[in-house]
Amino acid sequence: MEKEKKYSLLAKIGLLCATIIWGSTFVILKNALDSVPTYFILSFRFLTATLLLSLIFFKKLKLINKSYLWQGGLIGVCLALAYIFQTVGLIHTTPGKNAFLTATYCVLVPFLMWIIYGKKPDKFNVIAAFTCIVGIGLVSLDGNFVIQYGDYITLVCGLFFGLQIVFIATFNKNKDAILMTIIQFFVAGVITGILSLCFETMPSSIPASAWTEIIYLTLFGTLTAFLLQNVSQKHMSSSSASIILTLEAVVGALFSVVFYHEVLTLQVLIGFVVIFVAVFVSETKLSFLKKDKSLSDKEKQ
Repeated sequence: MEKEKKYSLLAKIGLLCATIIWGSTFVILKNALDSVPTYFILSFRFLTATLLLSLIFFKKLKLINKSYLWQGGLIGVCLALAYIFQTVGLIHTTPGKNAFLTATYCVLVPFLMWIIYGKKPDKFNVIAAFTCIVGIGLVSLDGNFVIQYGDYITLVCGLFFGLQIVFIATFNKNKDAILMTIIQFFVAGVITGILSLCFETMPSSIPASAWTEIIYLTLFGTLTAFLLQNVSQKHMSSSSASIILTLEAVVGALFSVVFYHEVLTLQVLIGFVVIFVAVFVSETKLSFLKKDKSLSDKEKQ
């Protein structure tokens, strides 16, 4: 029992570290995009992570079959599109907004499950969806009640992140998580690599600072964070994991304010809070309140 508690604590710490890393990547990627093309950065991240994971877990590669290829490939396509829209959106908006609008995928997942598998969302999902729409409006609408281009593109990325999570939940049940991750990264790297070759012109030289940022995004934002998530979620409940993962948007906004000097208006700040509440309600279904109520009922008895 003590061993299980120890693993659970370590898992929560590990997932929290992954969340902090992902939160930090919004500002770092924003800076890197000033001097390096979008698709090149994404392709470098995914293909390098694929190579490193393949070297570390090379014995698992023999397990690859057609099922792994098409299922991992489908998830990889969703991952590529999610990161493409997120990164393009980041060019035209602030890291803080990008972080919170990306987090809307948590609210979308139950409705995607309904569309694809016919599993109806519950009342908490519906409440969260309406709350999230209010938050998006506060964050994205300008004085003319028009959603900014970068915010709109970022919202599209949330759709593909949501699809990625739905397919992971469906396909990963009887699959090796590390091997599925390798295939996802490879497919995403190939797609973004082709786009880079077709549509981008590499600068004559890339600053050393940009290479530092790209290496950080690759080793930590991609390889380390995803590994921490895969390992950690095996030793903790999905509700505990979801609560920790909702903090990514908060960390992203904090990094943006401190390091990118993003100035938050009262309207945007309220919008951040509303989106966070929506994601929190959707992911936890306020289960902790039920536990508190059951405990108080026992005490009365």
